[in-house]
Parts: sequence; structure tokens; C-alpha cells
Amino acid sequence: MTLKETFEQAVATSQSLSSRPDNDTLLGLYSLYKQATFGNCSDEFTGNSFDFIGKAKYNAWKKRAGMSAEEAMNEYIAIVERLKA
Repeated sequence: MTLKETFEQAVATSQSLSSRPDNDTLLGLYSLYKQATFGNCSDEFTGNSFDFIGKAKYNAWKKRAGMSAEEAMNEYIAIVERLKA
């Protein structure tokens, strides 16, 4: 199985976990997913200043700047594997 296929399987698994991960873990998964599928985020947050969730997501993704898609996929897979256990 290729890395991309394993990543896609981990994404599907993450959506059907028996218990919901904490918010920090969810932000980590979100930022790794975005980095793996879209690359670096834009240079500035374009949302509403009262969109605290959107800002947190943006900041989490921004911290991944420079990480390769392969690195992001591998980290995502590792987190999902830990959550499954």
C-alpha cells in the first residue's frame, strides 16, 4: 500500500473513532491534513476577528509551514494509530 493510500485510510479511520479526541489532537490532525493535502497556508488569516475556531485552525496549520506532504502524512497516520489503540 502506498503512503497516500495509507493516509487516506487513516483519514477515514479518524472519522469513525470510538471516542472523540481532545481539541489539541483535533487541531493537530486538522493541520497535518491541510499540510499534507494543500501545502503551506496563506500568509495571513482572512477570517472574521471573532472566528476563534477558524483562527485556531489557521494558527495550527501555519505552524506546519515548510513540512513536506510526506512528513505530514506520516505524522497523521501515527496519531490515528495511537488513537485507535
